[in-house]
Amino acid sequence: MGTTPAKILIVDDEPLMVNMVEDHLKVANYRVKSVYDGAKAISMTREWFPDLILLDLMMPGIDGFTTCARIREFSNVPIIILTAKGEQSDKIRGLNAGADDYIVKPFSAQELMARVRAVLRRAERKTFTKYPQRYFHHYELTIDLARAEVTSSGEKIQITATEYRLLQTLADSIGRVMTQEELLTQVWGPDYRKEKEILWVTLSRLRQKIELDPRNPIHIVTRQGIGYIMPPVIAEIDSLKGEGNHGAKEKPS
Repeated sequence: MGTTPAKILIVDDEPLMVNMVEDHLKVANYRVKSVYDGAKAISMTREWFPDLILLDLMMPGIDGFTTCARIREFSNVPIIILTAKGEQSDKIRGLNAGADDYIVKPFSAQELMARVRAVLRRAERKTFTKYPQRYFHHYELTIDLARAEVTSSGEKIQITATEYRLLQTLADSIGRVMTQEELLTQVWGPDYRKEKEILWVTLSRLRQKIELDPRNPIHIVTRQGIGYIMPPVIAEIDSLKGEGNHGAKEKPS
């Protein structure tokens, strides 16, 4: 018995673009609905619970930036923004609003389908971790590896699938600096290894959620010119050996 095809919501005010994207997605057996403005996208997200949203940024009324931010207030559904060619600032602004990925117009059917598959794969939230324990602790932060959930001092943090995979990847390599290329390849996929802006924006967004002071992070620390590290908590090492937990306790820089 096969899995149920993913539900994809297209949000764009250009009928020709919508029809083209719909055709490609339906041929790939996805379930598709389309709306033409931000307000309908927000209500459809609440009613239909899509697995992925393809969101154009430049729309009349509620634009894509505002639509993305409004959806992020109640949903962690993966969002791919559609940006005009060369609009670098729009791409970064859209990612900052909470998007998971982007496609630059005009795009080919191959690029569209590759991005859709990549984002849906990340959104599965499967736990690929080398640790057998259910919980990972790092200061006040706890990762529930079974449920793919993150809490800070017991309070649940709303985190997207991409943010979760990024955090888990760093936790899996605790104490080791990971280069930007490594993180992009492991979290997004090998085709993304040069997409450094998407890493920078996602890291910044993640720090805003998990760090007590994002300007002085303790969970994700930058090693200038090298990459990023989740520093070990050295003071816990002795107890961890006995309890089977893992975490950290070196004073982060």
